[in-house]
Amino acid sequence: EESTTVLELTYNWDTKAYELGTAYGHIALGVDDIYAAVEGIRASGGKIVREPGPMKHGSTVIAFIEDPDGYKVELIQAA
Repeated sequence: EESTTVLELTYNWDTKAYELGTAYGHIALGVDDIYAAVEGIRASGGKIVREPGPMKHGSTVIAFIEDPDGYKVELIQAA
């Protein structure tokens, strides 16, 4: 996990259905150039719900996009 991306997916056997927000909060992805990534997503018709900028009380630059189901995807500027 130190040198590759890891994404753990789970299956909840006793759950028949989910409502938006009950499956998971959001996923975060590191990107090399957050501004270019957001512009590429916007140009492809993606929905930007938080423009790139520093986190509140911090300096890490993040942005949020929304997938077609309404779940948020966080983009984090890689160091």
